Amino acid sequence: MSISSFPPTLKLSAVPFRVVFALSCLSLLVAFGAGVAPAVAQDTAAGEKVFKRCAACHSLEAGKNKVGPSLAGLFGREAGRAEGFRYSKAMAAADFVWTPQALAAFVAVPKQFVPGTRMPFPGLKDVGQRDALIAYLRTTAANP
Repeated sequence: MSISSFPPTLKLSAVPFRVVFALSCLSLLVAFGAGVAPAVAQDTAAGEKVFKRCAACHSLEAGKNKVGPSLAGLFGREAGRAEGFRYSKAMAAADFVWTPQALAAFVAVPKQFVPGTRMPFPGLKDVGQRDALIAYLRTTAANP
């Protein structure tokens, strides 16, 4: 093979469609994924700041309840079921599982989401702060 014929030409029709498709998807992930990581890092950093307001009453350590229950392992847990914490009747009777969406709705207006809750927090009105808080909580070891 001579230098002038390098690289060898490749007929696109000779490449299976799924290979072309996979390479196209990979290039999109590389192109757009570069912008996602810094945004997530910013969200989690902002969320850590927002969590400082929560940390007065909640911990991220499993089994360490304060005035409020531990938030370790929150996502996927049934509402009103943190071990060793005494919930209000309303929260103990709540029939939902903590998801990022449920937490966002609850944190926005706790007393509307679960009427009768004892949580004195008035709510986090800013959507960006709620999203950042959830992004941060998802990075903690016990909240994948």
